[in-house]
Amino acid sequence: MIKNITVIGSGVMGTGIAISFAINGYPVVLNDLNDEFLEKAERRIKQDLALLVEEGAVTSTGKADAIKNIKYTTDLADASKDADFIIEAIPEVIDLKWSLYHKLEDLKKESAIIASNTSTFPISRLVEKASFANKMIITHYFNPGHLVPLVEIVKHEQTEKKVVEDTIQLMRDIGKAPIVLQKEISGFVANRLQTALMREAFYLLKEGIASAEDIDTAVTAGPGFRWAFTGPIEIADFGGLDTWQRVFENVAPDLDQSMEAPEMISKLVAEQKLGAKSGEGIFRYGDESVSDKLKERDRAFIRLGNLKQ
Repeated sequence: MIKNITVIGSGVMGTGIAISFAINGYPVVLNDLNDEFLEKAERRIKQDLALLVEEGAVTSTGKADAIKNIKYTTDLADASKDADFIIEAIPEVIDLKWSLYHKLEDLKKESAIIASNTSTFPISRLVEKASFANKMIITHYFNPGHLVPLVEIVKHEQTEKKVVEDTIQLMRDIGKAPIVLQKEISGFVANRLQTALMREAFYLLKEGIASAEDIDTAVTAGPGFRWAFTGPIEIADFGGLDTWQRVFENVAPDLDQSMEAPEMISKLVAEQKLGAKSGEGIFRYGDESVSDKLKERDRAFIRLGNLKQ
């Protein structure tokens, strides 16, 4: 039975994952390299929980209980020794992940499941230098981890069937919507779909078909509005497969076929205009506006989550 959760890595994803478990009654140990990282994480967690209370998604008592459910430590041995389910949410550097797995070999319980929040590495790569492939799995959350329901689960050919089943049930117990990939593929499912859409969006922007604001509105007020409840496969069925056959035949030949990042993105990255994190990207931001926009985004996600429930 999975009871004790450990999250290694206290960044934005790690804190969101920790909240997901803590608000559902699981004791969580959040581990990172130094106290400064953990203090920042604790502040972020309290802010995120406060917003959940504001929106009625969590009670004040629930917030207090969630805060009590999270323990912070820089001691990896202490963080790992009692964990039934360990999630690593450390940077996407394979050597760092291998180093962590090597340390966990001697620190974790034999029965513990090791999950990675990786969004880029196939599980076959992750387990290359680990002896616990049978207990290894990918659970790929989406930012913000405590608000977006989707978790992509990727298993290795050696992953025990019970590990997969227990992971699926655990995700459902904390209100997630898990999907299981039946084979490895780069980008998994959601990021492949998202990348295909964004490639076309930047092509339309480059060609001057519409402004950045209008392209975003075309998604949020159009397909995105429907996608909150109806996926692309079902939309095709609802619209008629004969209709979608014609759509594909008429539109697909004219879609962007680029095999690399959009030129606009590469140019802005070269100029260190990285988006909200640097204050300017496609749009311009001030420090306050980024914070406000993220808070309003999360507020909208909470309301949508409540509606979908």
